[in-house]
Amino acid sequence: MDSIQTKGTSPTSGDEFSGTQSEAARFLSQERFERLLALLIERGHQLIGPTVRDGAIVYDTIGGVGDLPRGVREIQGPGEYGIEQTGDDRLFAWAHGADSPKRFLFPPRDERNFATRDENGRMSLGPRPLPDVDYAFVGVRSCDLNAIQVQDRVFLLSGSSYRARREGAILIGVNCSQPAATCFCASMGTGPRCSSGFDIALTELEEGFTAEPGTEVGAELLLALEAPEATTEQVWASLGATDTAEQGMKRSLDTTDIRQLMYSNRENPRWDEVAARCLTCTNCTMVCPTCFCFDFVDSVSLDGLTAKRSREWASCFSEEYAHMAFGSVRASARSRYRQWLTHKFASWIDQFDVSGCVGCGRCITWCPVGIDVTEEIQAIRATDGMVAEEALT
Repeated sequence: MDSIQTKGTSPTSGDEFSGTQSEAARFLSQERFERLLALLIERGHQLIGPTVRDGAIVYDTIGGVGDLPRGVREIQGPGEYGIEQTGDDRLFAWAHGADSPKRFLFPPRDERNFATRDENGRMSLGPRPLPDVDYAFVGVRSCDLNAIQVQDRVFLLSGSSYRARREGAILIGVNCSQPAATCFCASMGTGPRCSSGFDIALTELEEGFTAEPGTEVGAELLLALEAPEATTEQVWASLGATDTAEQGMKRSLDTTDIRQLMYSNRENPRWDEVAARCLTCTNCTMVCPTCFCFDFVDSVSLDGLTAKRSREWASCFSEEYAHMAFGSVRASARSRYRQWLTHKFASWIDQFDVSGCVGCGRCITWCPVGIDVTEEIQAIRATDGMVAEEALT
């Protein structure tokens, strides 16, 4: 039977598992898929998956298939998001929701240390215990799987609460068949098909799911489900679904020499144009699955007996984030937008040997004024070198 090339990586050991040749794609009927979710819960995992809440598809704790967004699709565009009913029984006929697994692995607010004082004035100080939770994420798209691997490079070596949450996590990916209008993952090499970072990768078909093991954990789960091998027709249908998604993407980005492009255009006039529209609202950084800026915030109770220190999300679009003793080093919207985009597509590569953008397009969808990063970089590329030429004339 045909096999689909699959590869996953353990977040801690770095060991790779290859499903090529030795592991054929499996097939999960609707009943076996329901059993997969139940099995994860039975094994003590907190099941996190997409669900509809407040007019959006978001990740949350779910109890099974009944909580997934059945028969729902998204409408996305610059500064535009909505969902509508499709009338079918598809569970994953949408691109991605408003948030990503980042919200669970790297929470917006994470209490780290505490201090208490008793009636005799004696102080007790200490760290909060590391979280004891084994997540199982269901429905993770390839862009978000790549984003998790990016954040792994930032946080895993620190022995932090991120590591505690990440080590026991199981990732059930889903290959995209219908990209959003703001997606450009194909340009970034991060989708629409899951290629790494998953335990199991699913492709939703009319009659069920093809299932590709990406790790030994995933292979064992499929074995426990007694999942049969997928037929040749089912394998080709799976590949065809993501091929159609890639061909249907409405946005693309030329990444040729993009690192140097960003560095050599620090004074490009396009920064002034985008700054005139940018609200510095931080939406793009809040929805981005790779942004990792944070701050430590101390708080003290009104009676003065308890205090805590929390790690909270921060944004390079906030003026206070760049504030130093003498003032802000990036006081203008122009400087803050330039910092963000240059970090994503240039200095991030210097730091982590990978781009900070996975092409999910959330920053485009959730920007109130519809700023499109693909358009901005295209405009910079179109005027590349003009500033230097003008300086010589």
